[in-house]
Amino acid sequence: MTDLLLIFVLLLILKLATSIGLDWVNLRYVQARKDAVPEGFRDFIDLETYRKSIDYTAAKTRFSIVSDLYDGLILALVLILGLLPWLYALFSGWFGDGVWGQALVLFFIGLLLSVPSLPFGWWGTFKLEARFGFNKSTQQLWLADKLKGTVIGFIIGYPLLALLIYLVGVAGALWWVWGFAVFFLFQLVMVVLYPMVIMPLFNKLEPMEAGELKSRLFALADRTGFQAQTILVMDGSKRSGHSNAFFAGFGKFRRIVLFDTLIEQMETAELEAVLAHEIGHYKLGHIPKMIALSAVSSLGMFAVLGWLAQADWFTRAFYFDASADGRIVPVLLLFMLLSGLVTFWLSPLTSGLSRKHEYEADAFARKAMGSFEPLSNALRKLHKENLSNLTPHPLYSRFHYSHPTLVERESALRGE
Repeated sequence: MTDLLLIFVLLLILKLATSIGLDWVNLRYVQARKDAVPEGFRDFIDLETYRKSIDYTAAKTRFSIVSDLYDGLILALVLILGLLPWLYALFSGWFGDGVWGQALVLFFIGLLLSVPSLPFGWWGTFKLEARFGFNKSTQQLWLADKLKGTVIGFIIGYPLLALLIYLVGVAGALWWVWGFAVFFLFQLVMVVLYPMVIMPLFNKLEPMEAGELKSRLFALADRTGFQAQTILVMDGSKRSGHSNAFFAGFGKFRRIVLFDTLIEQMETAELEAVLAHEIGHYKLGHIPKMIALSAVSSLGMFAVLGWLAQADWFTRAFYFDASADGRIVPVLLLFMLLSGLVTFWLSPLTSGLSRKHEYEADAFARKAMGSFEPLSNALRKLHKENLSNLTPHPLYSRFHYSHPTLVERESALRGE
């Protein structure tokens, strides 16, 4: 084992130890509060439902621990046994060394490496989620989603990968700048096209039916200066009993999407508050801020790729032979597998920024509604219906949660 490979194996062990340690601390913390509904929650959730939410959290946590260990073992075996250079040589022999052939090599190795996680995806849907009454999908639909996602990924990703490999050959040492420009432009295009073209391939999205709810939601949009063209309802119940709402696109292509399960669970005023929260993200500039942050991180990522592409020692440390020197595909494969060992430690920063935006959108919704109660009631229903963890360990939530806890959000809404 080379020194660099040993370093990455140690980083993998450190990541796993930290992740599983956080899971274990959170599990113990939550289960210690199972005997009684905490004060502050007793007016909207009964003991039976509260205990069910804890059981759901515990089941997901144990599943996460096993899944993390399994994924870590697979990654370690791929690296230590030299499977990556073997696969690269094998697929390059099949598809060739040209731009389009190397793009196929990259796509199919990435696809092959995703296969070991399929059993866990299946188990999570048809065992864990089904056990708590959330799964509404069928075996056929689950399989169709996987196949459809693979085909769409190939149609979109294959030409993009080929373009990147082409740029490496023609743009010189600064190819990574052009690569960043292409991928960032693609990201902006996908922000617009994804809700308009790709999402409808998986879910039915229809304009909200005329009625009191639609009238009140559009009136809210008008008085907050949002000028909504349409509010879409998605058949989320086709796959899951979970409920949600989200904002997609930007500019004149912006869309607000409400799950049909959300509409079934909430009163009109609560749905208004949820919409006001989503409008708050738009009006407060959270979308362009996150796009700008993504641009900075992507530029840094491509800069690292540009450096590693010139470092033959990097690929050789993972058992690639001299024939792979200077080739971008081995570097991309290694980067794809190993970057998570570094970005994992940035989770508290990205989660913290996301929580800040949630607080700001909550404050916007409170002002738009003239009271904190509609959004507070909506959040309580969301947590109850989704069996969300009401009492996560503070360290765990700071590291992983992109949204503040219910207690934190209600405290902020009340101005406490």
